[in-house]
Amino acid sequence: MDAFYEEDERIVGHAADSYHRIDIRRTSRHLVVRSGDRVVADTTRPLVLYESGFAPRWYAPREDVDASALTPVEGRTFCPYKGLAGYYDIAGARRAAWSYDDAYAEVRRISGLVSFEPDIVEVHLDGVRQSLEPGQNVVPHGVDRNLTLDETTAGEQP
Repeated sequence: MDAFYEEDERIVGHAADSYHRIDIRRTSRHLVVRSGDRVVADTTRPLVLYESGFAPRWYAPREDVDASALTPVEGRTFCPYKGLAGYYDIAGARRAAWSYDDAYAEVRRISGLVSFEPDIVEVHLDGVRQSLEPGQNVVPHGVDRNLTLDETTAGEQP
C-alpha cells in the first residue's frame, strides 16, 4: 500500500481529527526572541495560533526577524491542519524555528511567518519569558519522507 484515502482524496501524513481546532488572532503584544545576547525577532505585530491541546504559538512577520540568524535545515514535517513546515537552526540550536511557506487556505495567515520553540530559544511576550507547560509540546513524528508541496495539496479544491 502506497497511500491512505478518505473517499477520493489522498490523506498525507495522518488523518485530521474533526474535533481539532485552530484559531489565529492578530495582536499588538511585544514579542522578542533571543538566542543568547542576539535578538532574533522583535515585533509588536505577531500572530498567535491557538491549536487544540497545544500551547499558543507566536508567529513573527519575516520583516521583524533577523534572517541572518536562521539557518535552513534539511527535512520537513507535515501537519494535516497547516501543511508542510520547514525548519531553521539558530546558533547551533537545532530546529529552533519553523515556518509554513505555503500554509493551507484555512490558516493562510501564518504563511511565511516564523515561529520559535520556547524550550530551545528564549521567547519573551511583553517581557515575560514563555515556556511550555507539561503536555503542551508537540511529539514529533519525524521528518516526512521527501514530501513535496504538490503532494501535500493534491486533495485541495481550488
